[in-house]
Amino acid sequence: MAFPVVAILSLAACEPQVPDSGAGVGFGSYSEYQYQMAQERAARNAQLSGTTTVRAPEATGAPSPTAVPSTGVTSADLAAAGIGSAQAAPGSTAITPAPAGSAVITPAPGAPLAATAAGAAYVGGSNPGISDEQDFSAVAARESIQSDADRIAQQRAQREVVAPAAVPSRPGDTGPDIVAYALQTTNPVGRQAYMRTLPSQSKATRNCAKYPSPDVAQRAFLAAGGPERDRYGIDPDGDGFACGWNPEPFRRAVGR
Repeated sequence: MAFPVVAILSLAACEPQVPDSGAGVGFGSYSEYQYQMAQERAARNAQLSGTTTVRAPEATGAPSPTAVPSTGVTSADLAAAGIGSAQAAPGSTAITPAPAGSAVITPAPGAPLAATAAGAAYVGGSNPGISDEQDFSAVAARESIQSDADRIAQQRAQREVVAPAAVPSRPGDTGPDIVAYALQTTNPVGRQAYMRTLPSQSKATRNCAKYPSPDVAQRAFLAAGGPERDRYGIDPDGDGFACGWNPEPFRRAVGR
């Protein structure tokens, strides 16, 4: 009879201990978790409103935190996890506490939300990153019908009316049609098609410098008897194209 009793006691000693589920997961208790959530909601609403003061959760009916059981998570563990203490997120502006004896913590503008000490409240500050143009009370406090009228009058005074200018007229006679001439020819640039007497490249370079562009030079060349004659000495190679004028762009435009 003694042997079965000893065996039962041995098995009971080897059985693993069931953890206490009352301590919760990641926090001291469920009431501590509710308190933390209420603090974060209050802080978030205060920062978004910009002017609303959020009181301690106890004043809003949120449950108060209860003491952490001795077998649960310690206060040092909660502080390390950012629960139950005022800690700013890494790289953010720290939360500025109120003077001694006050239970109010005022976050710096733009600072992220952080957990507050037990019983503390948030006082929302101004947040320039959030527009209040959709808040009728905020707009009505700083604007009026007269201020709107003054703004409209100022904008009207700054308005400039630009009168349209007349389109410059193009002379009817612009000289020979170099586009039609380009499409009538087939020889490439540099291939001689016409005879030249005593051609001189240096003379052509000096004469071409008198024209603002090859198009102008080509028109003058054609108007003076070109391409058969080179009266101004600007087509020394006899290809029919003066001062480096090139007909290829016009040919490619029509698929030639």
